[in-house]
Amino acid sequence: MPELAGLGRKLLIGRLRGGDTTRWNRDDAVVCTSGVSPLAPDPSDPRLRVLALLKRWGWNVTSFQVLGAGFSYWFFGTDAVVAYVDTGRAWVAAGSPIAPENELVPVARAFAEQARKNGRRVAFFATERRFVDQGGFEALLIGEQPSWHPEAWAATVDDVRSLRKQLRRARAHGVAIRRFDEREAGSANDDVRSEIEALITRWLDTKPMQPMGFLVRVAPFAFAEERRLFVARCGDRLVGFASVVPVYARNGWFVENLVRAPDAPNGTTELLVDSVMRDAAAMQSQYVTLGLAPLAGTVPAPLRWLRTYVSGLYDFAGVHSFKAKLRPREWASIHLSYPPEQTSHAALYDSLAAFARGGLLRYGLETLLRGPPIVVRVLALLLVPWTAILAGADTERWFPSPWVQWFWVTFDIGLALALFWLGVRWRPRLASVLLVLVAGDAIVTFLEVIVFNLPRLSSFVEGLVVTAAIVAPLLASVVLRNARRRSLRGETQ
Repeated sequence: MPELAGLGRKLLIGRLRGGDTTRWNRDDAVVCTSGVSPLAPDPSDPRLRVLALLKRWGWNVTSFQVLGAGFSYWFFGTDAVVAYVDTGRAWVAAGSPIAPENELVPVARAFAEQARKNGRRVAFFATERRFVDQGGFEALLIGEQPSWHPEAWAATVDDVRSLRKQLRRARAHGVAIRRFDEREAGSANDDVRSEIEALITRWLDTKPMQPMGFLVRVAPFAFAEERRLFVARCGDRLVGFASVVPVYARNGWFVENLVRAPDAPNGTTELLVDSVMRDAAAMQSQYVTLGLAPLAGTVPAPLRWLRTYVSGLYDFAGVHSFKAKLRPREWASIHLSYPPEQTSHAALYDSLAAFARGGLLRYGLETLLRGPPIVVRVLALLLVPWTAILAGADTERWFPSPWVQWFWVTFDIGLALALFWLGVRWRPRLASVLLVLVAGDAIVTFLEVIVFNLPRLSSFVEGLVVTAAIVAPLLASVVLRNARRRSLRGETQ
């Protein structure tokens, strides 16, 4: 493309279709802020140009994922690109630049400089040693990534008794795997596609956390002609699927999505992985990975704390354990890279914001309202100081009579114990009973405040107290309702 390259070197500011703007800097880099590039094979979709670069330099495991929704592209000349999301405060890149190996750091520095000019910080999420060891950027260990050599997989199965047992279980229950090849994946009939999309929706609904964006979107049909799709069925029922994307420069594959129905027979996931590995071996591929095990390995102390105390939202240990039992050939360290003038705390915050579509505060609230077990336990803990406040409050000032005060104290003690029990082990019937009790609490408290407390309020602080008394049970009832609904969805799948 020498003619287009020459045009790019002369162009400073281009106005394309409908006001889309592409800005060129003095280093011949282009910031494609609205998804249009004058150098793309199809100016309406810069992803085609990105795909062409991926097929030359796509070494990062995350590289193919940048073709998904939500990414912007910063092109550097004609031979490099950085895919990123703009959080409003930072440009968070998916892995290191897609570029020749000796140009990784220069391109990253140019990208960081461009971000600075636009009032943004920079972070490169999921970088590997190839980029980190070249220097120029700080690196924070955020986990480990396993990989396998497909040709050795058959020997691994022979050596690992537990793996063979799981494969036998799945086959004994009639689970069969079918691979859609490149042509079929792009034109899978509507029934199969609808089944997969329905399974994705149900699967996401059962998760404690609100679905994320950035590098964990589940979109198995994007650029389907480049990926492989493995579907697991038990009779006529879809029980799982694996979506596999290429890592071009490694002659390998990344199992991007591995989804199992909650009622799938034991061993379904292992059978999907087995099919992927054997297919890769038949193609003489050199590399297969299941992706990052977040916070695995000797991560810094704050991340170890998260690994321990946020396990109710994400099973870090379980993810690592599953991947480890498949006996990977090696574990690669995965890092969060950022310029030396920035802090690791800012880089972590920016990365979380990239995953949390719509902002961290909104994402946190949405996750809280889903009612994961850890939130139910937090509700139980919050009842402890609240109950102590009720027990020590002035009876005449706050309650119609002593028996009303002690009724609420006794009620909240029992409710705290039941919520904690529910948070440790989910019990559908108990959840239903507690939902009724908490909803009743909200209604009775509201009536008591209107009839008795409201006429006696004498300060802003007292107003906050009675507001909390009303809002807390309302919030708890929403949390319990959503948690119960999510649990029932999981049971009926």
